[in-house]
Amino acid sequence: MPSSVITSFKYNPGRQTLQVIFVSGSVYDYKNVPEDVYRQMVAAASKGAFLNREVKTRFRFKKIK
Repeated sequence: MPSSVITSFKYNPGRQTLQVIFVSGSVYDYKNVPEDVYRQMVAAASKGAFLNREVKTRFRFKKIK
């Protein structure tokens, strides 16, 4: 998963939370993300572009760190 902005990401299906860890060290939880959106992100050629286009614009988030 090479990305210039995202170190890693994981999904909690029970809570429908997508957690994204950025290269900067910041950690964000995106809430109420359907599992199919997570699967699309896994398959996306550019994780950062997908996050910007499909996640940041549609889902509420909380900065964890």
